Amino acid sequence: MKLKTTLTIFTLFLSVLSFGQIQPFGHLTIFSEDGDKFYLVLNGERINDVPQTNLRVEELVQPYYNAKIIFEDKERQEISKNFLQIADADGIFMDVTYKIRRDKNKPTKMKLNFFSMIPVVPDFVPPSNVVVQRWGQPAPAQQVIVQQTAPVGVVQQTTTTTTTGVSTGVNAGVNVGGVGVNISINDPVFGASTTVTETTTVTTGGTVVQPRQPREVVVVDNNPTCVNKRPMNPNDFNAAVQTIRNQGFDESRLKTAQQMAQNNCLNTNQIIEICKIFGFEETKLTFAKFAFDACVEPRNYFKVNDVFSFSSSADELNDYISRR
Repeated sequence: MKLKTTLTIFTLFLSVLSFGQIQPFGHLTIFSEDGDKFYLVLNGERINDVPQTNLRVEELVQPYYNAKIIFEDKERQEISKNFLQIADADGIFMDVTYKIRRDKNKPTKMKLNFFSMIPVVPDFVPPSNVVVQRWGQPAPAQQVIVQQTAPVGVVQQTTTTTTTGVSTGVNAGVNVGGVGVNISINDPVFGASTTVTETTTVTTGGTVVQPRQPREVVVVDNNPTCVNKRPMNPNDFNAAVQTIRNQGFDESRLKTAQQMAQNNCLNTNQIIEICKIFGFEETKLTFAKFAFDACVEPRNYFKVNDVFSFSSSADELNDYISRR
């Protein structure tokens, strides 16, 4: 009896522990109340290539996103919304739904309204009429060109593939049929652009006149250098803040702060503290833009908006980050 009671308590403990796990991501569903098809753009990234009326984006890793909705019908006005909420007030990721509806007084004007918010349900299966897209996995664009310029009996095909995707900094060398192949792969934090060019010669008879060319991959990495690194230690930071304060004018303070941010990594609280030193709104905004690349936690950069006195400054910073 004692053993049975112990096992029951242990099972309940595991259930509570499992239920209490905080989800590392949230989900977003947007549907059109009147059936207007739309494209969704989150933080500057277009989610769907085909317009939809009911779209679900899964595994979103930020509590807020800047969203833009573009309609297939060009007469419908676009919707722009900053800080589209994916997490609740406690920062816990949720499964959030918004709805699009037409303005009753002006049908071409569109509105995006909050609809519902529920806890994230593991292994949730959405209805069949909902198109599902996972964050960070856009459909790649591909272009294939076939040229009949080789001698008779030989077909030369050139394939150019442009892919926007992710990588982890893996380099590999492979020898295929006596031809060396070098592949460089880069893992996404904010996104990278990869161009792959491959030329293949196939023979339908006779001798191959052009051997298979090596596969060439060119990767352009735009990832900030400070992401997930340690921020400036408190002692060094406090000394730097005092140096900035000692400057007589905002212009001199800005130059000193930029020099410090260029050579060190900062968290959002440190960036906020520096912004508060400046007396002018324009100087605060200039430094907030400059310091974005120095931030170790860009997912929390929305906190910096609290330093501004005008909402237009926060909007300009958000637009700047979206273009990054």
